[in-house]
Amino acid sequence: MRWQGQQLGAIDDAALSGLDSTDDLVRSVTTPDFAGVTFHEVLARSALNHVPGTSEMPFDWTVNPYRGCSHACVYCFARGTHAYLDLDTGRDFDSQIIVKVNIADVLRAEVRRGSWGREHVALGTNTDPYQRAEGRYRLMPGIIDALAESGTPFSVLTKGTLLRRDLPQLVEATSVVDVSIAMSIAIFDDDLQKSVEPGTPSTQARLDTVRAATDAGFRVTVFMMPVMPHLTDSMTALQDALSRIRDAGAARVIYGAMHLRPGVKPWFMAWLRREHPELVSSYLGLYPGASAQAPKQYRQWLSRRVRPLLRAYHLDGSTEEETARFRPRQTSTLTRVTPTKSVAAARLF
Repeated sequence: MRWQGQQLGAIDDAALSGLDSTDDLVRSVTTPDFAGVTFHEVLARSALNHVPGTSEMPFDWTVNPYRGCSHACVYCFARGTHAYLDLDTGRDFDSQIIVKVNIADVLRAEVRRGSWGREHVALGTNTDPYQRAEGRYRLMPGIIDALAESGTPFSVLTKGTLLRRDLPQLVEATSVVDVSIAMSIAIFDDDLQKSVEPGTPSTQARLDTVRAATDAGFRVTVFMMPVMPHLTDSMTALQDALSRIRDAGAARVIYGAMHLRPGVKPWFMAWLRREHPELVSSYLGLYPGASAQAPKQYRQWLSRRVRPLLRAYHLDGSTEEETARFRPRQTSTLTRVTPTKSVAAARLF
């Protein structure tokens, strides 16, 4: 694998940050509690990742404590990042998890620098910070503390119900910085969810986590992404999804059609051929050749379906395209809410 280097101490400038030298590898771990998964514990050299200016992401800085994700979502856009480690973007992405065991200490040092501008930091933008590995390594509490203590606002996007463990700490952090929480819930059919996202908590468990975060005082956003053509885009499916999101207490929905980027498309299409062969020709038509994004006509059609439902269920909402390059405010007035207790809450974007 590339991050092991070719010789002791060798540096590979093309490797992912913190994984470019064999000196950084601490150990590789397997455990019966995580059957089929190997954790590669590494020492990260940096924690803050600067998003390129050409990116359409609505933030400039990220922190990623893990690489790879045991959620094993067949559509995950981050699969391509495993290719940089000379790992495959299919099974290896699901089972070879890079763990940056020292990331909280590195982050704490970085955000204490005089040059750090306390800009918004996004967590969960590459692989999930609350995937199952977090139950073993407990990296997020240290990350939350480092950001809050430095006065750095941040947001968390996750599919993991382990978020509930840290809700008291996140509530405490809102006394000094803006903290936003978003839950990713794409599929509301249990059988389909288990097939497409076999390592994730159930849809209902995630909705219960939305409710817990809402009751703690957060204005929770749900990422209803990706909407899968011919699988989750029917009126019945969309109505069911949005009504359950509303009932869970979410305030906002961001939705968007499926992307099939390089490194993702072959893995997803293999799943589609196995599970829904009748849809293969339709998907090849929607995502021909190297096309990663659904056609504009489909995205417009999807918006015409979703927008009236958002109004009907009294949900704020937008497409992923409408959030692109919109920067979080660096300073803002915190909104006081009173669920079970009074806490400060902020929007995701």
